[in-house]
Amino acid sequence: MSFLTVLGGIAAAVWLIILILPWQPHRTRERLGAASGPSDLSDVTVLIPTRNEAAHIGATLAALSQQGSNLHAIVIDDRSSDATAEVVASFRKQSESLQAEVLSGRPLPPGWGGKLWALEQGLEVVRRPWVVLLDADIVLAPYVIPELLDVAQRDSVALVSVMAKLRCQTLWERLLVPPFIFFFKLLYPFTLVANARSNVAAAAGGCILVETEVLRRVGAFSQWADALIDDCTLARQVKRFDERGRNALRLFMSHDVLSTRGYEQLPEFWQMVTRTAFTQLRYSFVLLILTTAVMGIVFAAPIAALLLGD
Repeated sequence: MSFLTVLGGIAAAVWLIILILPWQPHRTRERLGAASGPSDLSDVTVLIPTRNEAAHIGATLAALSQQGSNLHAIVIDDRSSDATAEVVASFRKQSESLQAEVLSGRPLPPGWGGKLWALEQGLEVVRRPWVVLLDADIVLAPYVIPELLDVAQRDSVALVSVMAKLRCQTLWERLLVPPFIFFFKLLYPFTLVANARSNVAAAAGGCILVETEVLRRVGAFSQWADALIDDCTLARQVKRFDERGRNALRLFMSHDVLSTRGYEQLPEFWQMVTRTAFTQLRYSFVLLILTTAVMGIVFAAPIAALLLGD
């Protein structure tokens, strides 16, 4: 029996384990669709941290205007050098259904990351019981926010997040986005995220609905001001805080939450992956090597064994 055949057998065993795990991380059953119609969103404020997002913010705000009535959006402009503030100002003059305003960001203090500092400033002026943390490149289908609010209130959870559908147009996007999403689901099984007895906690930072009181009680965002994976850090803090015996978290996938940001070249996508994945590995080259070896066996060994093995 050849070495490649042995590796192929190991890979087959790993895939079999994945298939029979009770929480079934390979499945995509945790899907979220838009609500059937509009609703009153006077309890919700949307915080959008921006820095040079003039190319995206217009579409994001236009989508928010179709979520329901009385929605409030705060765009925190982190000293953009492009026309981000002008785009928001122009939208405010034209829109009647969305209360949008621009908050000029203060200089970045030592020890803070730019996105979290922008969200911290936005949280200071929030007066509504629910907050949506939304990236500037995320476009929501009509009535997604009412559905998020319905899930949170129906299941009595403090945080609901949605993994956006990433753009898949260029060669590198089509090649790398699907395995990136699949690997995230293996690393953070959505069923375990929703299980109150599990220590697994995760969120998708592009679109998060969270209870304002809980957000403030866990010390957001000052308690992890320099965190790179701020979404999963927030999810862990919320799940630990769960004093009311609730499941605390829900994490979904959705075709109704779209990212408009593209990754035209490999270095652009690679920068995003390394920023998140290497941070999750605690900047350990040993863990990086071990993870790469395991992924090589699981994904590449079966193909190599079929072509070159016994």
